[in-house]
Amino acid sequence: MSDLKRTPLYDLHLELGGKMVPFASYDMPVQFPLGVKKEHEHTRSACGLFDVSHMGQLLLRGPRPAEALETLVCADIVSLPPGMQRYALFTGREGGIIDDLMVANPGDGTLYLVVNAACKDQDIALLEMGLDDDHHVEVLDRALLALQGPKAVEVMRRHCPEACEMVFMQQGRFTMAGIPVWISRSGYTGEDGFEISVPADEAEGLARRLLAEEEVEAIGLGARDSLRLEAGLCLYGHDIDIETTPVEAGLIWAIGKDRRHGGERSAGFPGADVILHQVDAKDHRRKRVGLLGEGRAPVREGAELYGEDGRHIGKVTSGGFGPSVGKPVAMGYVDIAYAELGTIVEAEVRGKRLPMVVSRMPFVTPGYYRG
Repeated sequence: MSDLKRTPLYDLHLELGGKMVPFASYDMPVQFPLGVKKEHEHTRSACGLFDVSHMGQLLLRGPRPAEALETLVCADIVSLPPGMQRYALFTGREGGIIDDLMVANPGDGTLYLVVNAACKDQDIALLEMGLDDDHHVEVLDRALLALQGPKAVEVMRRHCPEACEMVFMQQGRFTMAGIPVWISRSGYTGEDGFEISVPADEAEGLARRLLAEEEVEAIGLGARDSLRLEAGLCLYGHDIDIETTPVEAGLIWAIGKDRRHGGERSAGFPGADVILHQVDAKDHRRKRVGLLGEGRAPVREGAELYGEDGRHIGKVTSGGFGPSVGKPVAMGYVDIAYAELGTIVEAEVRGKRLPMVVSRMPFVTPGYYRG
């Protein structure tokens, strides 16, 4: 596995006893000695520190970066205020999702983008090919740390009290221990917290300072996945992909109102005819739903789903046991006739069909700080 890339925290992960696995072409810690379940529970009750430096961090430069980006995404970027960030989707010509990303407006005439690790090379190429000659992409050499959990704000207050004035989805530029950092109040766990972009050569020192706080534990990819699943958040390549439209994925809220029919900047993004038809006509055959099981047997990705009438109706795209919920939790796609809340479906696991209930997501109450 010598061809795997390493984040700036690789040596620290080994020092902390991280179990390293290949992920999105990187050597990443799936867990630490605490173990996945306890890492999950610690993040829900206190504070976890995640290395997400494998994500792609980009700056979009040019005279009209918001207008330029709107030719590739279905979100409303033009009205994104300075100091805020927004969830967006790159869409394809047939209406499928190429990737999901975060877009921040630093207020300096650029846009700051964070894209998925597995898709970042393709996303960079998409931007370079799709943007006009007046706009270009700068790939940043920065690490990204996620400080997540109900006590994250207590920890951050000791290191950067100014950042604690932000609310959910705000983003700003600050200093921590003399280091210039870009911080957003957001994350991928369903908890309050911060994502901290830091120069790569300063990342290990900052991570050590945060881990020295008694509330903070190092958390790996295993708990990151169970936390985001309980929070009802999609993982690209599993719950959303090029074969899935934003409407089918239950992400209509990510299509800006000004980008819809009748809006000031209606359409103008790849696949708009397909996507906006589904928005207007509610004409889609399947839908992403949350699923709650009974007992303790987890229902994992790939499990086939059936109606009580025995008809095959879909497939699980993410699943496992939810430590905070105390039950098996999953999400997947079902035929639209079976998507109503409370519908009983059956998941096939090792030749047996286990009942699950179509349920609201998120499965846990979000802890986002909205002021």
